[in-house]
Formats: sequence, C-alpha cells, structure tokens
Amino acid sequence: MELKRVVVTGIGALTAIGNNADEYWNGLVNGVSGAAPITRFDASQFKTQFACELKNFDVNDFIHRKEQRKMDPFTQYAMVASEEAINDAGLSIETQDPDRIGVIWASGIGGIHTFQNEVQNFVEGDGTPRFNPFFIPKMIADIASGQISMKHGFRGPNYSTVSACASSTNSIIDAFNYIRLGKADAFVTGGSEASVIEAGIGGFNALKALSTRNDSPETASRPFDKDREGFVLGEGAGALILEEYEHAKARGAKIYAEVIGGGMSADAHHITAPHPEGLGALNVMRNTLSDGYLNVDQVDYINVHGTSTPLGDIAETKAIQRVFKDHAYNLNISSTKSMTGHLLGAAGAIESIASIFSVYHDVVPPTINHFTDDPELDSKLNFTFNEAQEREVNYALSNTFGFGGHNASVLVKKFKG
Repeated sequence: MELKRVVVTGIGALTAIGNNADEYWNGLVNGVSGAAPITRFDASQFKTQFACELKNFDVNDFIHRKEQRKMDPFTQYAMVASEEAINDAGLSIETQDPDRIGVIWASGIGGIHTFQNEVQNFVEGDGTPRFNPFFIPKMIADIASGQISMKHGFRGPNYSTVSACASSTNSIIDAFNYIRLGKADAFVTGGSEASVIEAGIGGFNALKALSTRNDSPETASRPFDKDREGFVLGEGAGALILEEYEHAKARGAKIYAEVIGGGMSADAHHITAPHPEGLGALNVMRNTLSDGYLNVDQVDYINVHGTSTPLGDIAETKAIQRVFKDHAYNLNISSTKSMTGHLLGAAGAIESIASIFSVYHDVVPPTINHFTDDPELDSKLNFTFNEAQEREVNYALSNTFGFGGHNASVLVKKFKG
C-alpha cells in the first residue's frame, strides 16, 4: 500500500528554559541553562540539591482549581503543552472529524508525585486507610492521554507509551505509523514528566546517576565534557500535532516539518547501563534511516541522547561513528539536555521539537557547558559546543535511550511541499 505523508502542524512546550514553544526555542538557541537549586522541597540532605525545575509557571493560569485536584503535575503539564500545540495547529472537532483524531501520550514514571504523597500521608497517619479517591486515576501513566482527549473531544486511538527515557519518542513513532497507514488524520502526541520530588531525586541519587555539582548547578549538565559526572533531572512537557499531509493541506495548516522515519531497538545488556559499544544505539539509528529511506550522508544534525553520564556519552558517540563513518565529521551533534536537564519520559518530545525547529530555522542549538575535551572522544566531531550554529538543516535525527535498554529514534526533514 502507498503510505501517507506525515507532517508537524502544531507544537507546544513547557520546560525549565521556557513555558511555551517560542520561549523554549529561544532558550536553546541562546544557550540558557535551566538548572538551579531545588525550590520544590528542602533538598539540603540530598546528595543532589538542584534540578531543572519549571520557572514562573502557575498552573492556575491554565487549569481551574477544581480540575487540578484530579491531576498529578505530570498530567497538568501535559494539558498545558498539548493545548498550546492544538491551538497552534488549529485543530478542532468543530471542523475536523473527532473520530479521526487520536492522542498518544507518554510518561516514563507517571504520577510519582501523587504516589509519594498518598503513601506518605498513610504512613504518617494513625493507621486508618484513608486515601484520596483520585489517587489511582491521578497516578496511572495513561491518564494524561485520557484527560487530553476528554477536554478536546478527540475520539481516535488513545493510549500511553512507557519505555523509560524513550517513552515519548515511542509515542511519536506510534502516531506517525497510525497516520501513514491511513488509520487517523491527526494525533496529539508527546510526553510529560514531573519527577523533581524527594522520591525522584533520592532514587536517582541512589543509582549514582545524577550530577552532584551543587556548587555550580548551571554548569552541572556537561555532555561530552571530560568532567561530566551525571545528568540533571528536569521536568515539563512537549507536544506535537502530527497530521496527514493532504488533510493538513486541505485546511491550510502551517507545516513545520515532515516526519519520515522512526526506529526502535533493544540493548539486551543491562538494566541501567548502555551497551559499551553502543550496539542498541547503532541499531536504532540504522533502523530509523532505513525506515525513512535515507542515506547516512543526507543527515545534517543529530540531537543526541547525550545525558552527561560517563558511559552513555561514549557509547552513543561510538555508535554514531560506526553508523555514519566519514560523514560523522560533516554532522552537527548536540545535546540539548545540557540546557533542559533530562526530562526522562518527556525527553524525546522536547528533543524532537528541538530537531524540528532546527530544520525549520536552519539553526543547530548548542551543547553548553563544555570546558575540557575528553580524550576518549574524537575531537574532530562537531558537538556544537557552547554556541548555536547556523547551517542548512534538511534532515535531523533525534535519539532517546532508556533504562531497560529501550532505544527509539525519529527522523524529520525540511518540508518542501
């Protein structure tokens, strides 16, 4: 069968460096760090005392207090970012078939904020089992997609993808596949995460996954730097409207870019560590390029997973060099996690947005906080250190890799009609 073309017609973002898509992109291009001391709780006894929290964000500006009570913060973030994307795209059940518009939304952890608070309240109580009646529907990871569909009346396919830090890339790939197979006209897709709480910081500290550079939070996320020592936890959401091209064209929609491929793989190696030779990363990039019928020498930019961990950055770089060979030196590579922190299940969404904007604007956002070259990494590769670079970006690849060995990548191209 002939596959349909899939385009991006709406974008929404909520991050530590911007509370909407335009602010987010401006923060990326200007190399703004979102890391700062934690304000959400007293972190003085934790090994890591900083994170990439949302700033100047008041949920009361977006969601009525009565509705807030039914939502964990990860769902609140989903509602805000998705509404921005829906408005940006001009999607409405008044003019489009609601049965042909779906929602696939991701979260790696879901309502951990709600779970922590409810369990803590029970333990600190008198032993009587008193739980909030919204405890379960606030906590479950699939509830954000349900809430989005209920608010906007979208009755197409509706579910959540969970694959750790690859979750929202998987959601984008699933939406892409439904549309190109002709099973839907449009999807709201992306992901959200709200894990900057005691359980989140404490849990990742116990894994020794987080940076502990408390004396300089703004420089703590330093992918590919010799002195990197862990990632910075972030929070927020990213939303995309994916739409079948002819459907978008017929209604005169603005088009940011075209999605042409998606790929997945597994490391089958370790619960938290990457394959040391980047085998899963290598396979997922090859799978994605094959799915998009693209040669390696056509890719201009890779938004890498690039978490700022000692092992992960090396493994991904090895994979890039094996996949792209000599063309690896013509690529721009950057990790926007150096600015946003690591949004876990929402990382793929906001990083796909960065890749789409890069294609749309012909600008590659930087990898900030580079101070010292790592002798284990090839210094001839262009990691786009510290400053954004202008170049023609026709094709961009976005990589995400998650605990459990889950890998997912998505490929976008400049829209040319």
